[in-house]
Amino acid sequence: MERDPARGADAPRADRMLRINEAAAEVGLTPRSIRYYEELGLLRPAGRSQGSYRLYDASDVERLRFIRGLRDDAGYSLAEIGRLLEDEEARARARERFRATADPGERRALALDTLERTERRIATLREKAERLEAMIAEAEDRRAHLLGHLAELEAADS
Repeated sequence: MERDPARGADAPRADRMLRINEAAAEVGLTPRSIRYYEELGLLRPAGRSQGSYRLYDASDVERLRFIRGLRDDAGYSLAEIGRLLEDEEARARARERFRATADPGERRALALDTLERTERRIATLREKAERLEAMIAEAEDRRAHLLGHLAELEAADS
């Protein structure tokens, strides 16, 4: 690993390819998880070595970090992550096609498709927020219940 001054952390050099065990260690996943993500189509290794080992570049490592963050930090399922990644890839393709064409009809179709994908993303995020709010309310109720027990115990001790 080398120091990446832009990120202030150890990171693989952009030109260095990592084997699956190295990539897994870099992002805090298991090689088995990475293979599973490949099976699901969430990731494609940048290449293969002469010994047919999977090789991952810096963009693959960043994608793995993104997947892990969505899964662990945001609570997304792998199916939801797949849709988000697919939508991001479609958005990038649409952006390129939009820039490459002057046809108003094609540009409108591209914009409408991207808008639909964005609306779907907003709906997914709202659902997540509602679930989190419900979990917070449940935890607050539990806390109030426990504080009640503690108050009763303190009153009995007095």
